[in-house]
Amino acid sequence: MEGYSKEFSNLISMMDYTRETTIWDVQDLSVEELDYRVNGIGNSIGMLLAHLVAVEKIYQFITFDGKDLPDEEIERYAETLQPALDLGEAATIIHGNTAEFYLEDLKKTREITLQHFQKFEDSWLYETTPWWNNELGNNYFKWFHVFEDELSHRGQIRIIKKQYEFTATKSSTKS
Repeated sequence: MEGYSKEFSNLISMMDYTRETTIWDVQDLSVEELDYRVNGIGNSIGMLLAHLVAVEKIYQFITFDGKDLPDEEIERYAETLQPALDLGEAATIIHGNTAEFYLEDLKKTREITLQHFQKFEDSWLYETTPWWNNELGNNYFKWFHVFEDELSHRGQIRIIKKQYEFTATKSSTKS
């Protein structure tokens, strides 16, 4: 990829493919579909999209600044970032947004990631720092985790969409 080294090009290609397929699944959804929660519980598609943004923002901080997000930063984002990271009941405040809103947030967040990636040599990807449970992790794996998390949640998005369609079809046949 122009402007990026070989290893970053490989990583970004995987991240781009993952994002593109996520966009295909959500770009035409209505607010009602984005806010739908199976049986009124669990995560909505909108909550999951906000989660993708939150995860990428956290990994920007962890890998670009080389440390965990400080408590004051978590508190600053408590209204949206923390609930989006936690998902579940904490994230029920995330609703009422259009697909365009979520897609723009995803795009802006990714642009920041890509700007930073241009600054680094491939060797940065292999730098290790303490990560989960004080085990060492390299930046390559941390950024793999970002799009791996998106792939996992995209699976959830597809299940929620199917359940919404089933429920909507079932409701329309009763009328």
